[in-house]
Amino acid sequence: MIEERTSTIQLGEEEFDLILTTKATKEIAAHYDGLDHLGDKLLKSENFELALDEIVWLITLLANQSIKIHNLKHKEKREELTTEYVELLTSPLDLANYKEAITEAMFKGTNRVIESEDSGKNKDGE
Repeated sequence: MIEERTSTIQLGEEEFDLILTTKATKEIAAHYDGLDHLGDKLLKSENFELALDEIVWLITLLANQSIKIHNLKHKEKREELTTEYVELLTSPLDLANYKEAITEAMFKGTNRVIESEDSGKNKDGE
C-alpha cells in the first residue's frame, strides 16, 4: 500500500522514496502557515536561494518519512537525511527534476479512490 503512495528519487548512489504522511502534512502546514501557501512559496520565492532551500527542505522531509516508517517496522535502523546531505548530493538541475517527484508524492498522498456500489438499478431506476 505504501508503494502506491510514493515517488522515488536518486540521491548520489541511493534511491529514496518520497511519501506524504499525516505527520509530514502537519509539518508542511506549520512550515508554510497552511497547505494553501505551499504552491505560492515554491513558485514565487523571492530569490533562487530561497527556492532551493524550500525544495531541499521538502525532499528531506518526504524522504525521511519512508526512513521513519522503515525504522518503525525494522530492528536495523536507517539514518535520517539532513538538508546538508541533500544539498551536497544534488545539483540545481536535480532539484528542478525533483519538484516533479515532490508533486507526485503529494498528489498520491492526497489522492482518494472513490468506488460506487452497484445498487442493481439501471439508469431509469428499474
